[in-house]
Amino acid sequence: MGLIGARAKPSAATRQHRRARSRPPSVPAVLSVSFLLGAIPFSGVAARLVAGVDLRRTGTGTVSGTGLYEVAGFGPLALAGSLDVAKGAVGPLLAGRNRRVLGAMAAGAAVTGHNWSPVLRGAGGRGISPALGAGLVLAPEAVVVLGVGLGGGRLLRQSGLGTFIAAVALFPVLARRRGVPGVALAFAIALPMLVKRVTGNDGAATGSSTRTYVWRLLFDHDPPDDVAADTDAPNGLPAKRDG
Repeated sequence: MGLIGARAKPSAATRQHRRARSRPPSVPAVLSVSFLLGAIPFSGVAARLVAGVDLRRTGTGTVSGTGLYEVAGFGPLALAGSLDVAKGAVGPLLAGRNRRVLGAMAAGAAVTGHNWSPVLRGAGGRGISPALGAGLVLAPEAVVVLGVGLGGGRLLRQSGLGTFIAAVALFPVLARRRGVPGVALAFAIALPMLVKRVTGNDGAATGSSTRTYVWRLLFDHDPPDDVAADTDAPNGLPAKRDG
């Protein structure tokens, strides 16, 4: 009788249910969600809805915030750009604070999905937006590095070179600040960004020279002489690969 008011002991089924609810998402689940969210081309969808334009067929052919701004203005860019950033943060949040390397892998999956979206048949952006979102969760200094590279590059009208320098700078900055998880994060987001610059949305052209690949890697577009001779660029425009 003296135990009146005491809490009843949870049943075995209740305890098992609580453990299941507190269990973090599995590795395959985190990576799958990250890739699938990354593959949603918010900027491309916005361009279609607002301007009736397929970003793969206009301008540089890159499905990015820059392309969206050129065809639809700042309002759609603000909304779609925010969603492109946010989708990069979801995977690292699912991974949690105690699984930093998994968080880095999730960031890489989001950037990969963004750059080679199945929705766009392998086309996509350059991965900067989801990389910023992942950085907000895992390493805010990565956001600073990417932001300085992007902003400084645009001020100098060399955004491709600015983002290349920023991507490379991620390695020493994150290694010093975050150790092994930082190196994993730098590798996970920089590798798909740099590979996409080299291959572009249309893949590497047959017979492309080493100079062409180096130029794409550094400046994110073809050498001037290749641009002048390129007849496959969307709408006859130079085959630049900015964004």
